[in-house]
Amino acid sequence: MKLGVLFSGGKDSVHSAWLMKKGSHELSCLISIFSKNQDSYMFHTPAIELTKKQAELMKIPLLIQETEGEKEIELNDLERVLNRAKEDFQIEGIVSGAIESNYQKERIEKICKKLNLKCFSPLWKKNQIEILENLIQEKFRIVISAVAGYPLDKSWIGREIDNKFIEEMKLLREKYNLNPSGEGGEFESLVLDCPLFSEKLDVKIIEIIGEKNSWRGIFN
Repeated sequence: MKLGVLFSGGKDSVHSAWLMKKGSHELSCLISIFSKNQDSYMFHTPAIELTKKQAELMKIPLLIQETEGEKEIELNDLERVLNRAKEDFQIEGIVSGAIESNYQKERIEKICKKLNLKCFSPLWKKNQIEILENLIQEKFRIVISAVAGYPLDKSWIGREIDNKFIEEMKLLREKYNLNPSGEGGEFESLVLDCPLFSEKLDVKIIEIIGEKNSWRGIFN
């Protein structure tokens, strides 16, 4: 089946794309939403501009849709770009990186139903620790691009998701009830390398901005 991927450049969207590719589906295009609202309810914003470089490494066309990021109204922009993907690339379905967010999943599915597209969320309701472990096993290299939850702080920006990271997330889940995969918005990620890339994404953090427990890295 020809699929479009809702693509943020973070671990969940890239992982979901990889799982569908392994399932013998064709990844026809990537779809990124560039929101002007950093606190969008729907869309990942940290380092979103790097999806352009990631798409080049994946050798898959990228569709970009800008949005003001107003709650609910931003869904009109999502529908617009999904319809464009359907027309331009003849996709039959959409891939989402949703894990536990009913808010996101239900809205994506509603738009897909309207456009007569199937919706695939291969990570949905999977164990979050197992998801992280699978990423390491599959040779993904991922760093933290933003944090937004106590006790995470500036020092977490740029950290790689490795076995040590997973063990710390287990402890933080027990003590603070954090989602170990960041599904509650505790952190965002950036994929630097994975089986879908022709080579590693070569970027570095040039600045870290924020305050208290809300920080994001600026990459170049």
